Amino acid sequence: MNRKVVVTGIGVVAPGGVGREAFWDLLTAGRTATRTITMFDPSNFRSQIAAEADFDATAAGLSAREIRRMDRAAQFAVVSAREALADSGIDLSGDPGRVGVSVGSAVGCTMGLEQEYAVLSDNGRNWLVDHSYGVPHLYGYMVPSTLAVEVARDVAAEGPVSLISTGCTSGLDAVGHGASLIREGTADIVIAGATDAPLSPITSACFDAIKATSPRNDDAEHASRPFDATRNGFVLGEGSAIMVLEEAESARRRGAHVYAELVGFAGRSNAFHMTGLKPDGREMAEAIRVALDQARINASDVDYINAHGSGTKQNDRHETAAFKRSLGERAYEVPVSSIKSMVGHSLGAIGSIEVAACALALDRQVVPPTANLENSDPECDLDYVPKVARDHDMDVVLSVGSGFGGFQSAMLLARPGAVASL
Repeated sequence: MNRKVVVTGIGVVAPGGVGREAFWDLLTAGRTATRTITMFDPSNFRSQIAAEADFDATAAGLSAREIRRMDRAAQFAVVSAREALADSGIDLSGDPGRVGVSVGSAVGCTMGLEQEYAVLSDNGRNWLVDHSYGVPHLYGYMVPSTLAVEVARDVAAEGPVSLISTGCTSGLDAVGHGASLIREGTADIVIAGATDAPLSPITSACFDAIKATSPRNDDAEHASRPFDATRNGFVLGEGSAIMVLEEAESARRRGAHVYAELVGFAGRSNAFHMTGLKPDGREMAEAIRVALDQARINASDVDYINAHGSGTKQNDRHETAAFKRSLGERAYEVPVSSIKSMVGHSLGAIGSIEVAACALALDRQVVPPTANLENSDPECDLDYVPKVARDHDMDVVLSVGSGFGGFQSAMLLARPGAVASL
C-alpha cells in the first residue's frame, strides 16, 4: 500500500504573531521577530537575543487547568493542533483508532524542568533537592512524549502516537513519519508537526558555550542573517506548527482544501561529529537525492528550496554545497530562502514551521525572503531571495534540515495534481 498524503490544515504559533495568517504576513512582509530576550535576564550571556512568541495561553483558549498542567511547548502544540483541525474542517469522530499523532521536539519540556529545578533547589543553593516542592505534573515534564500525548488527548486520537526527537530535524522527521503512517495504511489521518519552547537560561548557556548563537546584541532585529558574509551564528527562537495530514482520496471526497501533497522524504546521518559538518554537503545531498527518487521527479522539477539556513558559517556553506551536489545546474536557477532570518531557530520545532511555510508558499505561489541579506558571501553564490518576498510559479518545493548529531533530512512538497507520475 502506498497512498498519497496531503496537507489539509495548518496551525502555527510563531514569533511575530500567533496563528497561520499572522505567521504568513510576517514572512511575506520580510519582517523580523528577533529582539532582546524578555523572558529572563540575559545580561550574563554572550548572546542576549531571541525570537520570542507573544503568546497568551488564556487568550489562545487554554483553560486554567491546562495552563497549570502543560509546559509552554505543550501549550504551543495543542493550540496549533486546534487551529489546524479548524482549518481542515475534518471530523475526527469516526474511528479514533485510525487517527495518529506525530510530534517532534528537540528539547522537550525545557522551561518547565528548569523552573521546577529552580524551586526544588532554592535557585541552585541546595545540592540535595526536596521533591515535595515539585508540581504534581513534574514527571510529565521529564518525559518528552508528554508533548505528543497532550495533542492526542486533546484531539481524542487513539491510533499510533509518537514523539520524534532528532535534534533540529525533529519537525521534518515528525511530519515525514506521520506521512509514512498514512502511506502504509496504519492511519488515515495524522496530526503531525513539532514544538519547542527552549528560551531559558540553561539553553542560552549551552549554546553560548559552543559559540553557536549570534552575539550581535546591539542589533537584535538584524542579527539572524543566513548566507550573509557577516553572519556570526543563529538566533534562538520558539514556536510550533502542526498540520493535518490526510489520505488524498479521503480529502478529495469531502471537498477539503489541499495545501500541498507530501511526495518525498528521506533522512541521512553524516556519522562525523556531534556539531560539525563536512563542507561538501554529501549526506544532505544524498537525502535530497533519495527524496527525489521517492517522488519520482527530477532535480529540474524543483521550483523553490526552503533552506535550513541557520546563519552559521559552516551550515550555510554545507547546504549550499549540498544543493549544488544534488541538483546540479538547477541549484543556480531555483530561488532559495531561509525563514530563520525572521523567526529564529526554534530547534526541533523549526522543521515543521518551515514545512508549514512551504505549504503556504505553494498554495499562494509566493516565496518568502531571506531577511537581512545585505552582503554576498562568495561561498554562498545561489539565489537566496534577499529581503523581499517574490511571486513565483511553483509546482514542487524542497525543504531541508540539518541537526546536531549529524542528522540531515529532506522533504518534497508538490502543488495538488502537479506531479503527474504520482
